[in-house]
Amino acid sequence: MVASRWRNLRAPILGALFLATGPVLVDCGKGGLPGGPGGLGGAGCPADLSSAEAVMSANFGLQGELEGKVKAALAAGANLQALAGQIEADVSAACEGLAKDLGATVPPPEAGPGKKAEAACNAAVKAVGELKAKAKGSLKVDVQPPKCSASMNAMAECAGKCDAKVDPGKVEVKCEGGEISGKCDAECKGKCNIEAGGQCDGSCSGSCSGECSGEVSGKCEGTCKGKCEGKNSEGKCAGNCEGKCEGGKVQGTCSGGCKGSCSASCQVEAKGECKGTCSGSCSVKMKEPKCSGEMKPPEMSAECKANCDAQVSGKVECTPARVLVKLEGSADAQAAGKLRAALEHNLPALLKVTLGLKGRLEGVAANVKATIEGVKAAVSGGGAAALKVAGCFAASLKAQADASVQINVSVKASASASGSAGAG
Repeated sequence: MVASRWRNLRAPILGALFLATGPVLVDCGKGGLPGGPGGLGGAGCPADLSSAEAVMSANFGLQGELEGKVKAALAAGANLQALAGQIEADVSAACEGLAKDLGATVPPPEAGPGKKAEAACNAAVKAVGELKAKAKGSLKVDVQPPKCSASMNAMAECAGKCDAKVDPGKVEVKCEGGEISGKCDAECKGKCNIEAGGQCDGSCSGSCSGECSGEVSGKCEGTCKGKCEGKNSEGKCAGNCEGKCEGGKVQGTCSGGCKGSCSASCQVEAKGECKGTCSGSCSVKMKEPKCSGEMKPPEMSAECKANCDAQVSGKVECTPARVLVKLEGSADAQAAGKLRAALEHNLPALLKVTLGLKGRLEGVAANVKATIEGVKAAVSGGGAAALKVAGCFAASLKAQADASVQINVSVKASASASGSAGAG
């Protein structure tokens, strides 16, 4: 491994290793790179550094605990790469959907980490601006932020596999700064989240088909107490209703309680049995528990903690943000309706990243970087194995830097698109 205090004799060797790996690593994940078919590897590195599983299965030729630290640190880098790719794909899809719903096309992106998300979101921002100018009027977006939780079982499983000092059968994970949710086969005290499409008698985070006790943006079969985009021959609201819908059913976004069918998740006060996900406490041990705060596994190495955080963050589940769009004083009802529908359909996916995951992603990226650099410095005893692993770390640090840029650009692109609509 490389350290800043290497003797002068080793400096030329290390420099050569970095120069040799640098140009190749720009095209991460393509076939033909050293370190495994179709994957990322450094000069002479025995593992595909884009695969955490391959890293953990490899033999780096080091002794005892140091071998485990190297594996965990490099696996953390691999998991960060996977997480970065997933985030960019999610942001790109949401912005492409928003742009297309507004009648715009997304130009081909430039090469580089995060550029696909950036191109899609730039197109979405432009389309939102153009339609806002056409619709005119005052745009207001009310948002109930998403709530994101990570699997405590996944964290426990990762801890048991990564750190030899942790007993896989006795891993206890604590949840701090958040609440635990999961399946409760007995009495649930707190909130009960009903799966999408189920009957709801509470707060719906998607489209409500039924009665809405708050403000609605959508169709109203009763009396629209607010702004109506069009009336029928009987004087009733035949278009989109923004406001209260009294004496009839609604089909649209509801800012208050929904009684009917909810297209996303529905949260109700738990009254004993919960057929969905219980958030709060359960009279028996919860199944498949998730934590909305920070998970604290038992004592394990910093390298394994960074690795498991990155791995579990790729499996985070979020309740969708609830988005209610209002356009007042619009001069073009058709343009206003198109803008409203596009924003309410696509903003929840963007807000998952902008509001739900941003802090978590920044923390994971920082921890992975510190872990890789720390282990890189620790493997400084020299010898053939240290030189061999130096190539692995040179490659991993480059890939980690690219992944961090990919996450940063994607999050900023998501925030830009959300902000163009006045959300986030």
